[in-house]
Amino acid sequence: MKKKVLAVILGAVLVASMAGCGGSDTKTTDTAATETTDSTDDAESTETAEATDGESYTIGISQFAEHGSLDNCREGFLEGLKEEGIEEGKNLTVKVNNADADMGTASQIAQSFVTDNVDLICAIATPSAQAAYNAAMEKGIPVVYTAVTNPVEAELATDDKMPVGAVTGTSDQLPVEAQLKMIREILPDAKTIGILYTTSEANSVYSISQYEELADQYGFTLETAGITSSSEISLATADLLTKVDCLTNLTDNTVVSSLPAILDQANEKGIPVFGSEIEQVKIGCLAAEGIDYVSLGKDTGKMAAKILKGEVKAEDMEYQLLTESNLYVNEKVAENLGITVPDSMNDRAVETFSEISEG
Repeated sequence: MKKKVLAVILGAVLVASMAGCGGSDTKTTDTAATETTDSTDDAESTETAEATDGESYTIGISQFAEHGSLDNCREGFLEGLKEEGIEEGKNLTVKVNNADADMGTASQIAQSFVTDNVDLICAIATPSAQAAYNAAMEKGIPVVYTAVTNPVEAELATDDKMPVGAVTGTSDQLPVEAQLKMIREILPDAKTIGILYTTSEANSVYSISQYEELADQYGFTLETAGITSSSEISLATADLLTKVDCLTNLTDNTVVSSLPAILDQANEKGIPVFGSEIEQVKIGCLAAEGIDYVSLGKDTGKMAAKILKGEVKAEDMEYQLLTESNLYVNEKVAENLGITVPDSMNDRAVETFSEISEG
């Protein structure tokens, strides 16, 4: 609902009356009436935009889960908008809701944004993107997603990267081959890699297929454990740890949200866990070849700005893929596990960490 700031000027009315030698003063009153946007009570966070002389916008952000990489996407998204002149507190109202890794909640959030008739929905992670598009497509509200591993598999785009409707965004497809190469360099004698994933997350199913295709080229066999909810993670992890030399993480939202508990179990067994992005390495994964999620979010914000300004329609924009990966290493984790990371890897790491942060 793009808002034009409305100003209503009430002209002063001069009322003069004369009685004997007496007179009255003249008073002029200017009253500005500014249209405001009501926020829904169930929004976890709503920043109200101040009136400006130009366009103002309302955006709904649907984040599937609370963890570092998705938080970074949200941060980058708002930064990208700001760089394009769309900023909270000036000409932008933002409504943020988190689904806590629940598919049903993601659908409810999407529907609430449609009911509010927001100008655009930003959906962070595959399940939220699918829910947002399903809710918004009939009303024509554009959806811009980020952290969607495979938009084609998620039925948000066609094979030529074009949208299936008013939905576009950015992909966080994992650099699987770079990850396998990294694991082989750090663990030259390892034979079996374990992966825990959520069977209902299309992004994870796709990533598993990539690992299955490439693992043998690096001398690995793959053990996977599929779960349907976070309640199954502890038992699935315990079973998986009896079969593998290491674990590697996907961008699986349910699993990543429970990563501290997984790390505790793995550390007790002395089994290293590799992450898929920087935040996982900060909290205890040994290393990762991952993308920069702030940059991913920023690219998404710039795409959203073009749509909001009317420069392009969402249905005409190809989704974007961030192809460059960065190496991150946690030296403290390596020390705790008695693992020596080759100097050549430490030298090319974009960032190394000497301590383990709380998850």
